[in-house]
Amino acid sequence: MTGAAPEALSFTHRFVPADPTPPARAGGTRPVLLLLHGTGGNEDDLLPLGHALAPGAALLSPRGKVLEHGMPRFFRRLAEGVFDVPDLIARTHDLAKFVRAAATHYDLDPARLVAVGFSNGANIAGSLLLLHPGLLRAAILFRPMVPFEPDVLPDLKGTGVFASAGRTDPIVPPSNPERLAAMLREAGADVTLAWQPGGHNLTGPEVEAAGRWLAKR
Repeated sequence: MTGAAPEALSFTHRFVPADPTPPARAGGTRPVLLLLHGTGGNEDDLLPLGHALAPGAALLSPRGKVLEHGMPRFFRRLAEGVFDVPDLIARTHDLAKFVRAAATHYDLDPARLVAVGFSNGANIAGSLLLLHPGLLRAAILFRPMVPFEPDVLPDLKGTGVFASAGRTDPIVPPSNPERLAAMLREAGADVTLAWQPGGHNLTGPEVEAAGRWLAKR
């Protein structure tokens, strides 16, 4: 369904309710996936990815409010790989407000909230981890970069992060996801950094690996 009112749900978004049947795995629970698209995407782009990662899970997929040459993004950038940090921080707070309102509106369990972000979406998901610790139970970050360097690291103990980076990515140099992983580990997060042989595009094997990681949590 496409979300509208109340006013606090300020992002155009898509919500897919969870499958009401119990999971096949004994004692298992389904996560709630917050899907955050890359540059030029929209609220529909990552729905197939959400279904692949966690079949039957509830999906909450907002569209970024920033337009770059007509392409939606979650925050502004000054150049390729150069973020407008004040805008990123302000829009991270705005996204967190939306997520909390959506959890109430759709009766979602915030303790099962997992962000799944690709590229620009992965970067604002990383910013959510740094600015709103405790909002996310876990995060899957495809092609992430360091969103910004906080003055003080948050307490991310109990938060799981799966980060997937490409060895030949022309946009994200290897040192960037390595620095992000180190930063999140220093904050107490349980981080898995998985390297892919390809570039910036998603691959089937890494989606399967992320799904297995998520199922174990």
